[in-house]
Amino acid sequence: QVQLVESGGGLVQPGGSLRLSCAASGSIFSIYNMGWYRQAPGKQRELVATVAYGGTTNYADSVKGRFTSSRDNAKNTVYLQMNSLKPEDTAVYYCKAVLSLRVGVSARDYWGQGTQVTVSS
Repeated sequence: QVQLVESGGGLVQPGGSLRLSCAASGSIFSIYNMGWYRQAPGKQRELVATVAYGGTTNYADSVKGRFTSSRDNAKNTVYLQMNSLKPEDTAVYYCKAVLSLRVGVSARDYWGQGTQVTVSS
């Protein structure tokens, strides 16, 4: 029943910016951590950023200072502002939410479908 819908990916030149959005919908009791992962061709999926319920963020060293993640709890939405993009940022970006469906039920991971980000001149 839970759906995570991502948007905002596309093609951008080096040094450009993109803003990704991920909205969770469905019957949700509570969303805890949310985050962004990416997977480049031939590589494993890696953590990009996480955002706790209260807004505390954590970033991979490779994006620190360039990317900013935030969330709107009222809209069950997480954002990833990507600035100063580099070719090595090219990957499929996935949204993840740690959430519970009902009170008393342990939280689990839910994933979005992914959105392609390509940084090229």
